[in-house]
Amino acid sequence: MVLLEFTVNGVPHRVDTDPEQPLLWLLREQLQLTGTKFGCGMGLCGACTVHIDGAPMRSCTLPAVAAQGRVVTTIEGIGVANGELHPVQSAWLLMNVPQCGYCQSGQVMSAVALLNSNPKPSDDDIDNAMSGNLCRCGTYPRIRAAIHLAASEIQAVSYYDPREQGLDQERSS
Repeated sequence: MVLLEFTVNGVPHRVDTDPEQPLLWLLREQLQLTGTKFGCGMGLCGACTVHIDGAPMRSCTLPAVAAQGRVVTTIEGIGVANGELHPVQSAWLLMNVPQCGYCQSGQVMSAVALLNSNPKPSDDDIDNAMSGNLCRCGTYPRIRAAIHLAASEIQAVSYYDPREQGLDQERSS
């Protein structure tokens, strides 16, 4: 057993665990974060995708010790701080992506990572980024459409600083 210290969804954790235990089981059983799913146990299906320091990783094959000192984000942690859905989650609902829903947390985590690194992905970019996530229901066209919708939503949100536009001077005069 080893004492691991890491952050999950913004919360610091100290966990005494087997360092070789897959991170998936530490998250699900010890931290009760059950949104991350077990699929194949070999890192092939993507159902267990989490972010480690912002990069998508398969938690079913990643030893718990790999989280030491790192920042882990699960599906429970990607929503906006005020409780709103992430744009990818909103797009998923609007495009009716899930059918059985089992793979969706991994799909969403991979889509969020894609849009964090490439805010305007092409169809090929999406297909490449999502190729490691399997969906038994075959909702791939809806997944692609939802990622494009989320990208548009993210692009439409204005994060400008009024000082950059000279607007603050107009108000102060």
